[in-house]
Amino acid sequence: MRKRSSGLHPSSPGERGDPRGTQALGLVTSQSLCPDSSRKSCTTPLSLKVWSIETCVLLTSPSIPAVPFGPVKSLPRAKMAAALAAAAGRLRRAIRRSPPWRGPSRRALSSEAPPAPATAVRDAFLSFFRDRHGHHLVPSASVRPRGDPSLLFVNAGMNQFKPIFLGTVDPRSEMAGFRRVANSQKCVRAGGRHSDLEDVGRDLSHHTFFEMLGNWAFGGEYFKEEACSMAWELLTQVYGIPEDRLWVSYFGGDPKAGLGPDLESRDIWLNLGVPASHVLSFGPQENFWEMGDTGPCGPCTEIHYDLAGGVGAPQLVELWNLVFMQHNREADGSLQPLPQRHVDTGMGLERLVAVLQGKHSTYDTDLFSPLLNAIHQGCGAPPYLGRVGAADEGRTDTAYRVVADHIRTLSICIADGVSPGMSGAPLVLRRILRRAVRFSTEVLQAPPGFLGSLVPVVVETLGDAYPELRKNSAQIANLVSEDEAAFLASLQRGRRIIERTLRRLGPSDVFPAEVAWSLSLSGNLGLPLDLVELMLEEKGVQLDSAGLARLAKEEAQRRAQQAEPVHEQGLRLDVHALGELQRRGVPPTDDSPKYSYSLRPSGGYALIIILALAEFSTCEAQVLQLYTEDGTAMASVGEGQRCGLLLDKTNFYAEQGGQASDRGYLVRVEQPDVLFPVAQAQVCGGFILHEVVAPERLKVGDQVQLHVDEVTKVFQAWRLSCMEKHTAVHMLNWALRQALGPGTEQRGSHLNPERLRFDVATQAPLTPEQLQAVEGTVQEAVGQDEAVYMEEVALARTAHVPGLRSLDEVYPDPVRVVSVGVPVAHALDPASQAALQTSVELCCGTHLLRTGAIGDLVIIGERQLTKGTTRLVAVTGEQAQQAREVGQSLAQEVEAATERLSRGSRDVVEAQRLSKDMGRLTDAVDTAMMPQWQRRELQATLKALQRRANTAIRKLEMGQAAQKTQELLQRHSEGPLIVDTVSAESLSVLVKVVRQLCKQAPSTSVLLLSPQPLGQVLCACQVAQNAMPAFTADAWALAVCSHMGGKAWGSRVVAQGTGSTADLEAALSTARAYALNQL
Repeated sequence: MRKRSSGLHPSSPGERGDPRGTQALGLVTSQSLCPDSSRKSCTTPLSLKVWSIETCVLLTSPSIPAVPFGPVKSLPRAKMAAALAAAAGRLRRAIRRSPPWRGPSRRALSSEAPPAPATAVRDAFLSFFRDRHGHHLVPSASVRPRGDPSLLFVNAGMNQFKPIFLGTVDPRSEMAGFRRVANSQKCVRAGGRHSDLEDVGRDLSHHTFFEMLGNWAFGGEYFKEEACSMAWELLTQVYGIPEDRLWVSYFGGDPKAGLGPDLESRDIWLNLGVPASHVLSFGPQENFWEMGDTGPCGPCTEIHYDLAGGVGAPQLVELWNLVFMQHNREADGSLQPLPQRHVDTGMGLERLVAVLQGKHSTYDTDLFSPLLNAIHQGCGAPPYLGRVGAADEGRTDTAYRVVADHIRTLSICIADGVSPGMSGAPLVLRRILRRAVRFSTEVLQAPPGFLGSLVPVVVETLGDAYPELRKNSAQIANLVSEDEAAFLASLQRGRRIIERTLRRLGPSDVFPAEVAWSLSLSGNLGLPLDLVELMLEEKGVQLDSAGLARLAKEEAQRRAQQAEPVHEQGLRLDVHALGELQRRGVPPTDDSPKYSYSLRPSGGYALIIILALAEFSTCEAQVLQLYTEDGTAMASVGEGQRCGLLLDKTNFYAEQGGQASDRGYLVRVEQPDVLFPVAQAQVCGGFILHEVVAPERLKVGDQVQLHVDEVTKVFQAWRLSCMEKHTAVHMLNWALRQALGPGTEQRGSHLNPERLRFDVATQAPLTPEQLQAVEGTVQEAVGQDEAVYMEEVALARTAHVPGLRSLDEVYPDPVRVVSVGVPVAHALDPASQAALQTSVELCCGTHLLRTGAIGDLVIIGERQLTKGTTRLVAVTGEQAQQAREVGQSLAQEVEAATERLSRGSRDVVEAQRLSKDMGRLTDAVDTAMMPQWQRRELQATLKALQRRANTAIRKLEMGQAAQKTQELLQRHSEGPLIVDTVSAESLSVLVKVVRQLCKQAPSTSVLLLSPQPLGQVLCACQVAQNAMPAFTADAWALAVCSHMGGKAWGSRVVAQGTGSTADLEAALSTARAYALNQL
């Protein structure tokens, strides 16, 4: 089996690990010791890969306990201390020689700092590659994957560079110019098939959040010799690790794949002075790295650290992995050479720090010790001692590790816009938070709100490296504290439900799966299932595991049926096609005509092209290349064939920036009456690929005219609607900042001609007043019909403009700026402060030229995606006006219902009709396209009206029941039994009559039948206490209703049912006979 990364794996954010597994061994079991889940050496669960030099195979040692340093405990303490002191000294001298890195970490190094502090280790890495080897330092990407649905979280340093590896990078972007870069990347390994979440705390090493130090060379900037030399120089000369403690491995070949051994890497290491005895070769499972089932891949070489230090058999742990991408795995499994070669390396900071600091585990380093101290002080629990397994009595040390790891992950994720929620990555984060709450409260006996109090410690530890932690520290603490409080309340309620359920179970009964499911994260209370099982285990009760599995399967099927259809990516250009185009010198598609439109005097829009001026007119272009559905380049395509069309220029907007692709058609210049429909256009590495179904033959070199969807008498143009929605998105973004504060951040958006959606970071759900204020702000700007200015400027000019809005995206250089009401040049003047007063954003989309064309904007939907992120859905123009009209109509209906309720009802029937009208109105308000602020107000009003209506019904029913009770008491003398008929509009009234009769005659058992229209009969009964247990109400009702061909339900005391019969006397006789027999 080849080693694969999670990078492009379609099914899981976790990695396909070694199926054999390994036993965790102290320091080296760590995800921070094997932190990069994209590296081929990580296993599942992620744990230490230790090599026995005698056998050169992966050790699996279940008998070896997970104790500090495992087999290294025989190393003389003095020798180890001396070696580590020397390494730390060399590290400090190297740091003093290198200029301080001006990147994320700004903390000054102190001569009194502990040996090799983590900040110094991180800074030394970055300074080394920047100052000695000319690498460009790039910030860590967000742990929230951008445009990669295959990942829940960013789990490798290479994730943000995938467009380069795949050849799809925008040639105008800054990333396209990257040649050699380095960084420290935030990574999260949780969720998916190979999650380490449940392993955190059980040993001394596993983590869900870790930092990956990496350096990259793109496009052949440098390759194996330079990469190996740099790595060896850093480890031995800067970090001062003794050379005799380092071993290396290289790819030994794969005869089945036709790959020979990587002798080039072997010889490089030997030339660097590594002894031949320290150079090991392994097969593809250990030393061949792949992104996924397809895509770039290549051999890798690893640098290992010998924990034994010359005492006994060497025990090697991987320290650094250097991947040489030189092949591409095709869909058929074959390997082809890549057009351009790349270097991708990764080394876990936590593991490196543990080695340099000589600590028993990563939890003993200065990355964790402040947190462990804070936990001890805040909980009053015994001090952390680093125990595992049976030695960890009460699981105290396990809880320390869980809480310390999880609060780091929570802080990093929330700072990057991932909040605890109900699906995907937010659901994983919710599990992490609740697992931390469970261990902190149940094991460490932490006080309420404790987790939130740890956020400042995380900020102090990591805030210099990742400034977004400091910026969002208050929000992080608030979210953690709020969710902690909610979970504790759910936990208390869950305990009550469990206790109540257990009281109903027999001694040998299993706990019902349905109840456990309702308590779980998939149900109502959000308790982790493992916690539910633990609570039951403590009470000696077994859970119905088979039933639980069945429910989980049913839930998965339901979600699959309800899920929105996956958007087809359509035709794409793969790395080989892009490489061939670049080899031929084909320039990126000129799509500037998509911006060539003007405002007509009538207010309509016209597209401006070189040849003509007409309303959304044509663009002439030449066919450069045709591609089949499987990506094969063709010189021509035939009738009915679906193909990808590459042109020298286009006026089609390709889907990007949240805006849907244009639609339209093209024609050949010499045959304008044959239309080639264009379903969509997509960007592939700077080239625009048009998806076309060819009605006739089309060939390379043909001259074509492109027509973007036009305005007709019935429908508005697709393009114009997208322009309208995109400008409205900008106005909505600005209005939200006005209503919620300047710190309000966009989390994402998407628009098509029908509607737009906008995700915004919020502390709490928006109130109706806030929603109405946002709409009002947009309406005001629309009413002013302000000009919309657009201009391409150098990206550097936008770097320090107060109020300028941008997203966590890679922007091209030059970048397009869209400004409402203020010319771009004025908006970008830092002294003008204009961007604080209006909407100014970086955006590649197509926009209106004046805001008045929006017409109106109505927010028709609002829901919380996750805690801290709200999704708004809005419509514009005529749809917005229709939404307002619907809202006004429903408001009038609610007002009329309020007046009817205030007048009161004469009888139960009228009251019930009014209640049903309330329910119908509620359904209409819930589902109508109307202003969301108005929906929320009407929902609150209808809820109150429904309560009033139900109260009125109960009062009328009680009065009616009292009257009928007196009539029945007058007809029946005192005795043990009343069986009779009575008129009643509903079962509710009939049950009330029965109850009142039994209340006034406690020793009497009562059964009443009430004939209804169309032959239906209602039944209700109650059995006197002195007649039980031989005589029960549920059995009595069942006997009578079965006689009428119906059904019954209820308890031993009170029951009810329905049936159908034309012979009421026979039914009454059955009732009397059954009762007398039981009595």
